[in-house]
Amino acid sequence: MWNDIAAQISSATGQPFQLVDRRGVSGGCINQGQAISDGQRTYFVKFNQVSQMAMFEAELLGLQQMQATGTIRVPRPICVGIAERSAYLVLEWLDLGRGSSQSWREMGRQLAALHQAPGAAQFGWDRANTIGSTPQINPWTASWAKFFTDHRIGYQLQLGRRRGGHFPRQDQLLAAIPHLLTDHHPHPALVHGDLWSGNAAVLASGEPVIFDPAPYYGDREVDLAMTELFGGFPDAFYQGYAEILPPAAGYQRRKILYNLYHILNHFNLFGGSYEAQANRMIDQLLC
Repeated sequence: MWNDIAAQISSATGQPFQLVDRRGVSGGCINQGQAISDGQRTYFVKFNQVSQMAMFEAELLGLQQMQATGTIRVPRPICVGIAERSAYLVLEWLDLGRGSSQSWREMGRQLAALHQAPGAAQFGWDRANTIGSTPQINPWTASWAKFFTDHRIGYQLQLGRRRGGHFPRQDQLLAAIPHLLTDHHPHPALVHGDLWSGNAAVLASGEPVIFDPAPYYGDREVDLAMTELFGGFPDAFYQGYAEILPPAAGYQRRKILYNLYHILNHFNLFGGSYEAQANRMIDQLLC
């Protein structure tokens, strides 16, 4: 297997790569990870079942699109493939450090630049991808309210019902979303899509980096909202972002709606108390 991956890296980079060292590293809660090296260059390899090959193909495409904007650092994707009984994705290795306030301020500014990059005329993406291991459906849609109602909240509620979740006000919520977004007319922005604190860091050089995306063209505020969901980012990040793109009126209420998507997804992935949290958020939105 490792010889096959080394050969694929050599082909993708145009430079011979012969594995001399590998070690296990965290691949997140969905994948397994390995760091591999030829003594000079190191790469990060994610593994999963062969059935998850499309997930890695979508991640490679998303990283390529984000990298092409020239706005914020993401891991450079090298190649994707199947070796023996595993799908894999190879990325450049990043040496992470501890960021200063200036690094986090710059991350905010660079994320705002990503959100301003030219892109699509509608909301959606070139293909379906995943949020965690949950399918994320991205059909091109002219209306943001319809896209978010049908393909974000509606889809997660559908999955939640199959999982045995009880969301008594779900029909009221779906009917209310167009009204909650009625005065909000965002431009389709390329968003990271899963931007919690575990998917952002600062390199040893001080350069900001974001990774493990679930990208699509959506309201830029979905990224900003998620940065506040699980622990939040340093204040300097928000200051930097606001220097370029101040939050629009009504963001504090939309933030609840946008983060509901992730809480529903966490219920569908992990169960537990996320059901109660989702229902509290629905009640907030309908009060």
